Amino acid sequence: MNQRTPRTLLSTAIGTLLLAATCLQAHAQDKLQIAGNFATSHPSSVAVDKVFKDELARLTDNKLQVDVFPAMQLGGAKENVDGVRAGTLGMTWVGASFMSRIAPEIEAVSLPFVFKNRESAYRVIDGPVGKAIDQKLLDKGFVVLGWMELGMRNITNSKGPIKTVDDLKGMKIRMQPNETHLASFRALGANPVAMDVKELYSALEQKVVDGQENPYTVIDANRYSEVQKYLSNSSHFFDFIVVVASKRVFDKMSPANQKAVREAMTKTVAYQRSLAAENDLKALNNLKAKMTYTEIPPETFEQMRKLTAPVIESVKKRAGADLVNQVIAETSK
Repeated sequence: MNQRTPRTLLSTAIGTLLLAATCLQAHAQDKLQIAGNFATSHPSSVAVDKVFKDELARLTDNKLQVDVFPAMQLGGAKENVDGVRAGTLGMTWVGASFMSRIAPEIEAVSLPFVFKNRESAYRVIDGPVGKAIDQKLLDKGFVVLGWMELGMRNITNSKGPIKTVDDLKGMKIRMQPNETHLASFRALGANPVAMDVKELYSALEQKVVDGQENPYTVIDANRYSEVQKYLSNSSHFFDFIVVVASKRVFDKMSPANQKAVREAMTKTVAYQRSLAAENDLKALNNLKAKMTYTEIPPETFEQMRKLTAPVIESVKKRAGADLVNQVIAETSK
């Protein structure tokens, strides 16, 4: 019978501890975190939680799992984007406009009164324009995994119905930190204020701002109808949600896991787009029951287009004339 010396026992114990540590580290690497600032009931949050999480587990035989943190559980949009860029957060889904401070080319798909409907928006973002923006974000440390629908943005306020451009004069409206958005509302005579969404409800409640603009689904999910009385169908921008992974985190994954993440998110995006279209109408009907809804006349829309036309020219300087011209050509079809 072999006798074990104290040194042998010590070596065995150390080896066991190192093996356990290695297993724990490997297990930690098999976990992804994805965070967003949208409410849990928003179509994007539902899609990530319902489809991406399950699909990724299925494609990897549960070897790669994801923890989902919606509704600003890990901070607002800025914190999530900064975390992904630094590699401390694996992934985020966020309003595309929040990425424009990192990649100004995104402003090419944030043009005022250009997209007629969601179909024209998808043609642009799923084509060469989208691919060009994907590359710009990759250069900044973000791997684009898909573009979801945020939707047509519409104005709510506490002052009164919007029927003419004059009704916007001097109105303090919360906007995303996107220069095209801000410049467009300045051109309309409003007083736009850039503000993170996590501060918005209280700002509306305390009358720090008069109004805000968001898709119907966001307005409904975030209960802005509780602190806003008037809603209009301004449809001034079509907005996207971009899903990005940290390049630092993504590059450390095995090729098989990278493929699984991409495939799972492709399916998630398709589901989200379908759900977003369905929920958009439901949200509008919900809001009509709680707020004073006003249809903006066609002549007002035409005036708004003329007033914001110079903004498009200024976007060409920041985002690139070729990219902006591609968007306009595609949406004019």
